[in-house]
Amino acid sequence: MTRPLNHRFCIAPMMDWTDRHERYFLRLFSRHMTLYTEMLTSAALIHGDAPYLLRFSDEEQPLGVQLGGSDPDQLGAAAVLAEQAGYREINLNIGCPSDRVQSGRFGACLMREPELVARCVAAIRQRVALPVTVKCRIGVDDLDSEDFLARFIETVAAAGCEVFIIHARIAVLKGLSPRENREIPPLNYPRVFRIKQRYPELEVIINGGITSLEESRRLLDEVDGVMVGREAYGNPYLLHQVDPLLFGDSTPARSRLDYLRRFLPYVESELAAGTPLHHMTRHILGLFKGQRGGKAFRRHLSENAFRRDAGLPVLLDAMSFVS
Repeated sequence: MTRPLNHRFCIAPMMDWTDRHERYFLRLFSRHMTLYTEMLTSAALIHGDAPYLLRFSDEEQPLGVQLGGSDPDQLGAAAVLAEQAGYREINLNIGCPSDRVQSGRFGACLMREPELVARCVAAIRQRVALPVTVKCRIGVDDLDSEDFLARFIETVAAAGCEVFIIHARIAVLKGLSPRENREIPPLNYPRVFRIKQRYPELEVIINGGITSLEESRRLLDEVDGVMVGREAYGNPYLLHQVDPLLFGDSTPARSRLDYLRRFLPYVESELAAGTPLHHMTRHILGLFKGQRGGKAFRRHLSENAFRRDAGLPVLLDAMSFVS
């Protein structure tokens, strides 16, 4: 089996956010943190352009793919494509609360069907040598108890899943939007802590509301890993201390501009390949958050990177506001 990824610090899979450009940019900050793709449905991979959907740069590793689906055979076939593409982990999405996901019978609604999730995990493990992990919530709708979560964990673990990434909020499938599901249901970290205590043999990673590396270090006293989502996207410079603080790997201190300069060759290469500038610059708008010139940097990119003729000079001009 492929060597498992180190889940001590991970970046969450985020729809419309963690595309290959974002992952390349975030990798500049840490050699060790684990990155994930956006959720890719098994149907899209099997019936669509899998090579395009699964493409990534080698520099993005260590990298896992997140799959969405509820058909065991289809998920197994999709996992084969991901393994062939070079991913190092298959993560199954059992946490997304969006209407589109529910209509496809996957995501958080599958927490109601732990036996089906177990069959999906088993089917993937039969087809690939990659580790299979599950990302879920602490509950769903009226199923909001530690005993319910424990039954879900036990059932899926029996199928061979040893790693559970748990968003410490319930999913409210009726009445709340996906955005509201990230903010309104209260965080319940203690429930996740007790799951780790109850199943010490499993690897438990906590997700939800984590906004600093200091908080991450405290949480690591209770669980095996932490997963950060929106804060890493909106304030990526917080990641520059991940390796020394969380992995004990000293790295040279770099400024925000240093990281941006290291991103420029990638931008040039992608522009030459026909990628629109804004596909890349939308991921760096938060780099100078709270810094002098940061608002002008964001405004210049927001107003100009969408132009059809926008090239590297637009980004270089934006950098002049923060130099």
